[in-house]
Amino acid sequence: MMKKFIFIIILFTLFFTSLSGAAAQQTTQITNAPSESQVNFDTTGFPQWAKDARRFDIIAFGTFPFSMFLANFFVDIYRWSSTNGMDFSSEGRVYAPWPLTSAGAVEKTGAEFRNTIIIAASISVVFAIVDLIIHKNKQRRELNRIQSTPPSGSYTIIRNPDENDGIIRNPDENDDIDEQPPDSEDY
Repeated sequence: MMKKFIFIIILFTLFFTSLSGAAAQQTTQITNAPSESQVNFDTTGFPQWAKDARRFDIIAFGTFPFSMFLANFFVDIYRWSSTNGMDFSSEGRVYAPWPLTSAGAVEKTGAEFRNTIIIAASISVVFAIVDLIIHKNKQRRELNRIQSTPPSGSYTIIRNPDENDGIIRNPDENDDIDEQPPDSEDY
């Protein structure tokens, strides 16, 4: 009886919403120009510490569901083993983790649940710290690589200083060099 009543209410609601025109709004304006929300966001104006903090935040909150699942599972295994030695009988599985639990399972206390959340948050923060260290090392190596390569248009030595005159020239300038370095006696 109750199922028929719910079915009739759903059918009634669907029928009258379609007649009343309470459908989704339709836009009549079609443009090819992207709206403000479709334009890519430029992060070049932010300092590097803000970008790193945002990355840390994303990694920490992104790993929390996975770390919560694992922390919950392993805390349940610890409870199960410390309570009755991981007994697989139906009475012993009341403390078992989710896939192995039996009917009438004992729920966690507030302190156990709080500890599970603290463990999961700690795991997430550790992952974020490890990611931050790895990311900073990559940035440092890239910066060292960029700084170690000479910029284009820099001065290059075309002969060893021991040879002849030791002319140093700029590759962007003309090859006609009128000036010669002073003789060693002038020093």
